[in-house]
Formats: sequence, structure tokens, C-alpha cells
Amino acid sequence: MKALFPKNRQYYKFSLYGFLKNLKFFDPFIILFFREMGFSFLEIGTLFSIREIAKNVLEIPTGIIADGFGRRVSMIYAFVSYISSFMIFYFFPFYGIYVIAMLLFAGGEAFRTGTHKAMIMEHLRINSLLDLKVDYYGHTRGWAQTGSAVSALIAAALVFYTGGYRIIFLASVVPYVFALFLMISYPKELDGEISGDKKAGALQKAKNKALFTLKSFAGIFKSRAALGALFNSSLYDGVFKTVKNYLQPVIGSYSLMLPVLLSYEEDKKVAVVIGGVYFILYILASVSAGSSGAVTRKMRSDTWAINTYFLTGAFLIIASGVSLIFGFRLSAIVIFVLYNMIHNFKRPVNVGYISEQISGKVMASGLSVESQLTALFVAVFAPLMGFVADRVGVGHGFAMMAVVLAVSFPFVRVGKGARCFKETH
Repeated sequence: MKALFPKNRQYYKFSLYGFLKNLKFFDPFIILFFREMGFSFLEIGTLFSIREIAKNVLEIPTGIIADGFGRRVSMIYAFVSYISSFMIFYFFPFYGIYVIAMLLFAGGEAFRTGTHKAMIMEHLRINSLLDLKVDYYGHTRGWAQTGSAVSALIAAALVFYTGGYRIIFLASVVPYVFALFLMISYPKELDGEISGDKKAGALQKAKNKALFTLKSFAGIFKSRAALGALFNSSLYDGVFKTVKNYLQPVIGSYSLMLPVLLSYEEDKKVAVVIGGVYFILYILASVSAGSSGAVTRKMRSDTWAINTYFLTGAFLIIASGVSLIFGFRLSAIVIFVLYNMIHNFKRPVNVGYISEQISGKVMASGLSVESQLTALFVAVFAPLMGFVADRVGVGHGFAMMAVVLAVSFPFVRVGKGARCFKETH
């Protein structure tokens, strides 16, 4: 399908950013890496919880910094934090030190999440393309998922040839250095409005901008539609981020049952199968994200689509969990791949809908609220999921998370709502 928007230089920069950002070679193997280190699922969940709590604490301040003092600077700080985290994971393989690595990773997430989406929305606002935000964001997200697919193959090759998982953290530094320089090349106009009297001192300008941002930011909480959109998106994403990595041990155990690659060591066999499955998963995710706008337009409304995706996701998680409980690993994997596709249909619609409820002047702060809520949910769910996985199995953990979504739906169901702010183009 032909794009409805111009693919100018900045579009390709946004797409390249997504591609590079998702070259996280550790992603398909993170749970297996921690398990190889001897950590229990509860200990792993605790590490994820620490990361999300730290991200939660930093989310709003970094959003305000992005809106008040420049989004590009915020993104540069993000990639410096990421790179530092990767280096620690590689050089210092100890649980206590990994807490520090998680804190640095959380700093990167806090500076990045919400900020880059706000830059995309700012670009669309400047070019009077906000009505195409779902298609535009979906296309750029599609490139991000393509990056994940390529990442899965490269990561599998690294694990296969080195026989270990630690190398994937060192390798992840390379694309993130390129992403850092890409951020430096972004145009200044994407920083958003950095207001203040030119005659005022730097501290006064900072104070004025912070007060303006906080005042506008408070307006987000006065809109029921904005709050509904934020909680719907953050709860769903919180569950997704909690369960997504548990696909790895499922694939790992299934790969050992396959009558293929019998001459290879178990770790190498697992690497090949996980790399292949994740490549397919991310390619389908890329297609889903890129076609999200077209699919959603065939539905009654954006809100109806968001609610439908929410319930479909809950159904697929519990179906995957039940399959695991009864020992049908292949079915569980296939269903989870479908769940991942639904997530990528839903995400662009959520971002577009949230942007309609929030002023463009505080877009990074508003989207940071969503990220902060997501982090809060993951901080609560991750140790709980780890505990259940240790005690009774991953399948029961999936089923538990699905019940959380189903029970919460009446409270986070989105409806037709008015914007908090009127924008002028």
C-alpha cells in the first residue's frame, strides 16, 4: 500500500532510529542469560522490578527536561546511559552489580520513552500531518520491528559461534553508538517550544519553563478521556512487557525436543531455534505495526479498535498459558506470536489516541506519564510473575496475567472523549 504521507529525510531518520534502537541483541536471550547465571525467576523478576521502579522515579522529571530544555539532549543522555549499562553487563557478571546496570538502563529508558514519540508528533504538527499520526507512527514502528528481526538473527549467530550469552551485551554497544550520533543530527525544531524571555538568565528561563510545563502537565489529569487512554495503554503494555521474555524458556525447552540439529550442543541448538522464531515474530510484528492504520480504519472507531485489541490480547495470553499448562508448547508459541502481532496493531492506535488528549507543548511529559504507569505495572507484575513461574510454571503465570487484563477491562475501557487542548496548525 502506498504511504499517505511524504517520506522525507526526517521520516528516514525516524525509521533508522527505530531500527538501530531495536538492535538489542540481548533481548531474545535475556531470560536464558540470567538463568545461565543461576538466577531464579523471582530474582530475575526482581531485577526487572528494580529497573521499572527506577524508570518510574525518573520518568516525569526527564519528560519535563525534554519539554523544557530540548528533546535531543534528552535522547543523547538516554543512549549514553544505555551504553554504560551494556558495558557493565559484559564486564561485571555479578547480581549486585547488575542492579547498577539495571539502574543505568532505567535512566536510558526514562530519557527516551515518550521523548522520541513527542519528536515524531512535533514533526507531524509542524508539517500539518497530525491526522496521519497512526499511519506514520505505525510505519516507523514497523522499521523498529524489522530491526528486532535482524537483531534476533545476529544475536543467534553470536551465541552460536561464541557459545555464551555475555557477548550480546558488548555487541549491542555498536548500534547504540550509531544511534547516539543520529540523535545529534536531528533538527533543532524537534526540541519543541523552549520558551522564555531571551533577556532572562538561564536559571529564570529554566524556572519559567518548568512552571509552564507542570501547569500544562496537570491539565492531563483533569481529562477523563486522557486518563482512560493512559491507563488502558499502560496496563496492557505492562502485562505485555511482563510476559514477553518468558517466551524464551518455552522456545528453549521446545527446541531440545526437536529431532533436528542433533549434532550440535544444546546451547547452539537453542540459539538457532530462538533466533528463527524471534525473526519470524518480529517480521510479523513489523507488518502488523505498518498496517495498523489501514486495519484500524476498517473498524468502527479508534476507541472500538483499542478495546477490541485489549480483549483479544487477554484471550490470547490465557490461551497460550493454558497450552503450556497442558504441555502443548508449539501451540503456546504460535499463540504468543499472534499476541505479539495484536500488541503491534494496538500500539500505534494508542499513541495516536493519547496524542489527541494532550497538548503538543507537553507531549513528552504526557507520554512519559504513560511510560511511568507502564513501569509501575511492570514493577508490580514482574516479581509476581517470577514467583508463580518458579512455583507452578510459566503457563500459570500467563493465565494469571490474562485474568488481570480481563478483570481490569471495565475500568480502563476507552470511550469517545474530547481533547484536553486545542492545537493550532
